[in-house]
Amino acid sequence: MKGICREANVIVDTETGVNYLFVVYGNGAGLTPLIDENGNPVVTRVIVDD
Repeated sequence: MKGICREANVIVDTETGVNYLFVVYGNGAGLTPLIDENGNPVVTRVIVDD
């Protein structure tokens, strides 16, 4: 089907905590950082297990 997003996920980099939007659209895919209202990347605190 034309114009249908098949998959959209938020991925968190486990080293930096930066959030990315991953989208699968047709035969292609895209990855882009999520940006807040001030133009900064959205960061999630990452807890590392010892």
